[in-house]
Amino acid sequence: MSGTSTVLTPPADAIAPVRHPDAPAPGEPLGSHYAHCFGCGEEQPHGLHLAARAQDGVRVTAEFTVRPVHQGAPGLAHGGVLATALDETLGSLNWLLRVIAVTGRLETDYLLPVPVDTVLHLDAEVVAVAGRKIYSRVSGRIGGPDGPEAVRARALFIEVKVDHFIDNGRPEEIRAAMSDPDARRRTRAFEVNP
Repeated sequence: MSGTSTVLTPPADAIAPVRHPDAPAPGEPLGSHYAHCFGCGEEQPHGLHLAARAQDGVRVTAEFTVRPVHQGAPGLAHGGVLATALDETLGSLNWLLRVIAVTGRLETDYLLPVPVDTVLHLDAEVVAVAGRKIYSRVSGRIGGPDGPEAVRARALFIEVKVDHFIDNGRPEEIRAAMSDPDARRRTRAFEVNP
C-alpha cells in the first residue's frame, strides 16, 4: 500500500496471532455484534447489514451490497461507507481472538469505483499482535471473491476493557446491552469503534 503509516507496521517483537479455542468455527456466520450497529446491525434500516463469516486462522470474509442509500456520487458508493465496510470487517476479526478492541487507526486505499447494487467481497486477517495492539488488513473485491480489488485497508486495533464503553457510551444503550440475557450477544455488543 502506498503511503502506509509506520504506525501500521508491527514492531519487531510482535507475535503471530493465535485464534482463540472458543472462536467460531471456520465457515460459521458471525452475526451482528449489536442490533443497532450501522455496519452489521439488523435493526439499522440504512446500515450496511454486513455479513461476516469466520475462516481458518485469524481470518474472516464478509459481503456488503451497496444500496442506493449508500451513494456518494450518483450511482457509486460513498467512500466513507466503503471505509465503514472495511472497518466493520476488520473489527469482526477480534471475535476470533476473543478480545474487546477498538479501531486506533485505519488507512484506506480506493482503487476502483464501486457501483450501487454491487456486492463487495471482503477478506480480512490479523497479521500480528504486540501487547494490546492488533495489526490487520482487509481487501474488498467486486465481481466476486476473486474479482478486481476495489478497496483495501490496514488497521491498528487497541484492546480495551468493557469500562471503555460503560464510561463513554450513552447510559440507556449500555444498560440495554448489559441486561441482554444472551451472554454471547452481551459480550459482542462491545466490539465497536471508539
